Amino acid sequence: MQKPNETYKYLNDFAKYVIQQSRSNLSKSNKSNTKALYNSLDKEIEVGANSFRLAFLMTEYGEYVDKGVQGKTSSSKAPDSPFKFGSGTGRKGGLTDGISKWVQQKQIQFRDRKSGKFLSYQSTAFLITRSVYNKGIRPSLFFTRPFEKAFERLPDELVEAYGLDVEQFLKYTLKK
Repeated sequence: MQKPNETYKYLNDFAKYVIQQSRSNLSKSNKSNTKALYNSLDKEIEVGANSFRLAFLMTEYGEYVDKGVQGKTSSSKAPDSPFKFGSGTGRKGGLTDGISKWVQQKQIQFRDRKSGKFLSYQSTAFLITRSVYNKGIRPSLFFTRPFEKAFERLPDELVEAYGLDVEQFLKYTLKK
């Protein structure tokens, strides 16, 4: 059986565009501190005679950055997010660990209001963690926007490409 090259080409171009734009959005919005999310963006494409599959891959954290997370006490930052702090489904201490590392990497230290002395990284991380946990994370849509934009253009091209593949497959089959 011949591989549907045209379909694969369109799906590959679609996936490359979405990943490139997503990475660009991460960089522009300063959401790629360690580049872990940036580097985790990838694709898997499988094309058969009668079907195709395209999967985008990224770290779990990427979904939270893209869709946002509702806070424990307020959902105003991400009202449409499927994720919520305090739901009991996430890993215990994950937010604290991540923010502690981030605070130290960025060398962020708040000052004590009374004495003016710098707080420790741990104290600063605790204050930020508490705020994020209660108020949530605003969605960045770093992946959703490029995906939707590219998807609007895809159907006609894909149908055309898949039609070309069927045509090539029929020619190949009739020769044998």
